[in-house]
Amino acid sequence: MADKICSVYFYDPQVKCRLCSAELSYATRNTSSMLRHYKARHEREDNTPGMDTASRKQALNRCIINMIIKDCQPLSIVEDEGFREMLQTLEPSYAIPTRKALKEMVSERYAAETQNIKEKLHSTNAISLTADMWTSVNMEAYLAVTGHFFDTENKMCTTVLGVKYFPKSHTAENIAEVTQDLIDSWAITGKVARFVTDAGANMIASARLLKIGHSPCIAHTLNLIVKKSCDQVSDLTDIRHKTKNIVTHFRSSTLAKEKLSHVQQQMQKPILKLINEVPTRWNSTYQMLSRIASQKEPVWVSLASLKTPLPALTGEEHDIIAEVLIVLAPFNAATVELSEEKRVSGSKIIPMMKMLHHTMQKCAPSLETSVGKKLRHELDKRVTKTLNNYESSSHLSLATLLDPRFKALGFLNGTKINDAVKKLKSECAAEMRISGPPSAPQEDQPGPSSHLPASSMSSVYLFIQNVFGVIYLHLKLIMSCFTDNLWQQLDMEVARTRTSTSVVADAMIEVQRYLSSANIPRTEDPLEYWKSQKNTYPHLFKLSQKYLSTPASSAPCERIFSKAGEIASKRRNRLSPNMLQKLLFLNKNV
Repeated sequence: MADKICSVYFYDPQVKCRLCSAELSYATRNTSSMLRHYKARHEREDNTPGMDTASRKQALNRCIINMIIKDCQPLSIVEDEGFREMLQTLEPSYAIPTRKALKEMVSERYAAETQNIKEKLHSTNAISLTADMWTSVNMEAYLAVTGHFFDTENKMCTTVLGVKYFPKSHTAENIAEVTQDLIDSWAITGKVARFVTDAGANMIASARLLKIGHSPCIAHTLNLIVKKSCDQVSDLTDIRHKTKNIVTHFRSSTLAKEKLSHVQQQMQKPILKLINEVPTRWNSTYQMLSRIASQKEPVWVSLASLKTPLPALTGEEHDIIAEVLIVLAPFNAATVELSEEKRVSGSKIIPMMKMLHHTMQKCAPSLETSVGKKLRHELDKRVTKTLNNYESSSHLSLATLLDPRFKALGFLNGTKINDAVKKLKSECAAEMRISGPPSAPQEDQPGPSSHLPASSMSSVYLFIQNVFGVIYLHLKLIMSCFTDNLWQQLDMEVARTRTSTSVVADAMIEVQRYLSSANIPRTEDPLEYWKSQKNTYPHLFKLSQKYLSTPASSAPCERIFSKAGEIASKRRNRLSPNMLQKLLFLNKNV
C-alpha cells in the first residue's frame, strides 16, 4: 500500500490519488504528512468489514439525517457552501444528497418510526394523552398531542402522536375532531385513560366530546394559585413592579449592564444577569426576586454610581423579598418536579399538594412581615381548596393509592381515603370479572352404556334391555328439560350472586393485602415495584398501568413547542406543516 501511494504522489502527472481520485495541491503532494494521511485513510477503508461503497454512502446519509433531526438543522444545510466543503474534505467520493432527496429520506425514517411506535401501542393496555396549542413565527397554529404509556417491560414511554396544522378556530368541536383522528390513526380507540390539558374551557369541553376523563395540568394550576395569591398582596405587587423596573434598566442599558458586571467582579461575586418576570409564568417572578436578592450589594452600588433617578430597593423591602422567597420556594420545587416526563408524576399530585399545605402551616410561626404572613395565608387557602378537589377526583385518588410510595399516606382527608379504597376495590372486582372466573369442570353425561346388563345375559334379553333403556333415557331427558326450564331463571340468579360475591371478596382481599404491606421509599421507582409484584397482585398491576401512566402536567407538549420554535424559524419559513410534524415527531422519538 505504501509503495502504491508513493508512486501516485511522485510519478502521477495528473496529481491525483489513484485510490480515491482526490486532487492534491502541488505544495503538499510530496510531503510525508500527506502520504501518511492518505495511507492511513485507505487502510481504514480496506480493513472495514462489510463496508462497501454503497453501505458507506447509506451510513453517511443516516448521519446527515440524524444531524438534521437531533440538532434541528434546516434541510437546506446540504446546499451551504461550508457544509459541502467540509464533507468533500472528509469524504471526497461522497455524493452529497440534494434537498429533495433529504425530504424523501426523512419521510422514510418517519414511516419506519411510526410503525415502531404502533407496535408498542398495540401491546399496551392503556395510554394517557396531553395536548396544547401553539402558534409559529409564520402565525400558523398547531395542535400537539403526546402519548404516555408503559411498554412490555413496564417502562414509561413518551411519544409524539402528532403536531397537526390547525387552521380552524380553536373550538372544542374542532379540537375534539383532530384529536379523534389521531386516536383512530394510531389505533388506540378504547385505550385512552386520561386527557391532560390546561384549564381552558375549549380543552375541557373537547375531553367531554371525546368521552375521555380530563385532568388539569398541575403546572397551570400552581401558576394560577401563586399568581392569584400574589395579586391579593398589594405591597408585594409594588415591590415586584419596582424590581421589574430595575431589572429592565440593567437589561436594556449597555452602560448599566457593563457597570453591574464590573461591580460584581470587584466584589468577587458571580457575574450573573438579572432576570425579568414573564406574566404567563409565575416561577419567573420567583427567579426575578431570587436573583435580585442574591445580587443586592452589586445592584445597590451600580445604581448609586450610575446616578440614575431609578430608586433602589430599601433594606425593609429586601427583608420582605427574603420572606416571600421562603414562602414561594416549595411551589417552585413542586412545579419543577411535577413537570417530569420520564417518571411517574400523576400519582404525586395529591401528596405534593398535601405537603405544600403542611409547609405553609409549618412556616407560619417564623414569618415576621405582614406581606409574608398574608401571602402564606392566601396560598394555603387556595392549596387547601385545590387539594380537596383533587382528593375527590376518582382518577387522581386511585393513582395515589396505586403508587406504593404513597398509598393512603398521600391523602389529607380521612373520608376521602375511605372513598378511594372503596373505588379501588370496585375497580379491582371489575378487572376480575373481565379476566373471567375459572371454568368449572363439566360432568359426564349419562349414556345408554350405563344401563347395559352383564355380558353373561342372553342376546334377546340384552336387545330388549337396550331398547327400553333408550326409551327411559329419552323420557328422563324430556322431564329434565321441563324441570330445568322451571328453575332456570332462579338458578342463573343464584349462580350470578355466588360469582359476584366471590369476585368482590377476592378483590377486597387483594386490595387489603396491598394496602397493608409497607410503603416503598419515596426515592424508589414504583414501576420496578409493580414489575416485581405483578404476580402477587395481578389485577392491581393492570390497574396501575392505567392510572400511573397519566402525567401530572402538559409540559411534554410545551417541550415540543420549544423544539418547534427552533425548527420553524425565520430561516425555515418555507417549511411545510407536514414536514414540520415529521421532524418534530422524529426529534422526540428517535
